[in-house]
Amino acid sequence: MKTLDDLLGEGVSGRRVLVRADLNVPFDKKQAGVITDDGRIQAVLPTLVALRDAGARVIVFSHLGRPKGAPDPAFTLDPVATRMGELLGTPVVFASDTVGESASDAVAALQDGQVLLLENLRFNAGETAKDDAARAAFAAQLAAFGDAYVDDAFGAVHRKHASVYDVPALLPHYAGGLVLREVEVLKRVSESPEQPYVVVLGGSKVSDKLAVIQALLPKVDKLLVGGGMCFTFLKAQGHEVGKSLLEEEMIATCASLLEQAQGRIVLPVDVVAATSFAADAEHDVVAASDIPADRLGLDIGPESVALFADAIGSAKTVFWNGPMGVFELAPFAAGTRGVAEAITKIDGFSVVGGGDSAAAVRTLGLDESAFGHISTGGGASLEYLEGKTLPGVAALEN
Repeated sequence: MKTLDDLLGEGVSGRRVLVRADLNVPFDKKQAGVITDDGRIQAVLPTLVALRDAGARVIVFSHLGRPKGAPDPAFTLDPVATRMGELLGTPVVFASDTVGESASDAVAALQDGQVLLLENLRFNAGETAKDDAARAAFAAQLAAFGDAYVDDAFGAVHRKHASVYDVPALLPHYAGGLVLREVEVLKRVSESPEQPYVVVLGGSKVSDKLAVIQALLPKVDKLLVGGGMCFTFLKAQGHEVGKSLLEEEMIATCASLLEQAQGRIVLPVDVVAATSFAADAEHDVVAASDIPADRLGLDIGPESVALFADAIGSAKTVFWNGPMGVFELAPFAAGTRGVAEAITKIDGFSVVGGGDSAAAVRTLGLDESAFGHISTGGGASLEYLEGKTLPGVAALEN
């Protein structure tokens, strides 16, 4: 796999370099165009700065959200271009389309050391097309803009999309520093983790994490389960879970996993149970085995935080993916905060597996430098740990 350093060594002054970034940032639901977490923009800055300072003509492209293959103002990257320019300290040119007249004109006018951001890739149906020919046709239009291709979008490498899988086949291609670092870290925690190895999983559904649980269970000393997914495990133990999130079809699977684990799967012993899914809902801490029928669990309780923190404290390697509760609502954030703070204190190496976990670190104001690595790709991280081939990484290795 060739790297960004290889490309810089070849010389990029005056060359048009396409950079696939993951700029799929969250926006404030009440204020249009207001970015609530610019972590993904900051993550690609080192690559952009290195290319810009070396005199490249940098053309950045990314997806945002899930538009349906056509322009949608709700998913424009225009605010991202503005924020990227602020972080770079130089204006970023923005094209109002991806491969149309605006993009073509902007690419033609680009000067050495300038940065251009194209509009949302997913405004073009070819980006996510299942049909190979449709995807390849769109990739050819993108590739025509560049002399070289750099993938620094780890959060998208598990997708067989035109900008990730097909474009690198058409140009000299290189892995950005972010992608290299992610693969290196995930290889470390999946192939040679220092023991004791503790994995912390949260989030909504067991079904979303089943494959990674099955892949990691033989390797871990402890697997701590919180979030909405813990209630299906509690039900598998014979406990009633009230109105809590429950996957009925996964109960037997959870029972089987608990039997296989022989005590290595650790579940909450208490939860914060509320009358409704709302910040102002009446709520109390109850035993995990005694959740009232009219309540739903929205966070792990303090005894569970202490139990989880004790297991984490002895670890040399920790991988965390998924919040312990509805951390976006203040009354139900303590579990995620407590577990995250415990992870920052280990005498070893910790990985935050992207997605909501990374968002929680920033939303709760935790010190990012206290974690060994914060991934930019939740889905890609999980698929790597499951042992799946990531199309974007395979394309770079070709």
